[in-house]
Amino acid sequence: MQTQELELYLHRHIPLTQAMQVTVLSVEPDQLILQAPLAPNINPHQTAFGGSVVTLATLAAWCLLYTRLELEGIANHLVIRRSTLDYEQPIAGDFKAIARLAVPEQWGQTVELLKQRGKAKLPVLCVLEYQGQITGRFQGEFVAKLAV
Repeated sequence: MQTQELELYLHRHIPLTQAMQVTVLSVEPDQLILQAPLAPNINPHQTAFGGSVVTLATLAAWCLLYTRLELEGIANHLVIRRSTLDYEQPIAGDFKAIARLAVPEQWGQTVELLKQRGKAKLPVLCVLEYQGQITGRFQGEFVAKLAV
């Protein structure tokens, strides 16, 4: 899936991404990068609103799994099960969320489990960046169920 195609999908199916002005910077099998500007995501302290930060991280992680499963040709329903985000410093400008598989070497086993049992847990890690500095670390666990 190309960056423009994924961005269009997000804006059509997850309206919040339009309000946040989320852009897709990169879609690779091992990494996916989203970006958002400060202006529509600002808080009273002139930094990024925490809800926008966690939303961008969650979206990046979800998009990584969504594109990977689509690449595998697996129709599924993908939802977040749990997540944590450690905020390390304020974000005072455009920010990025960079998602990667938590355990990339287990991807093949996870896909097989999903095909066999119809359901699998998928862990993802994501870092948030502002001006080349890590500003937060996200850990998420998603559940994929085969679409019927």
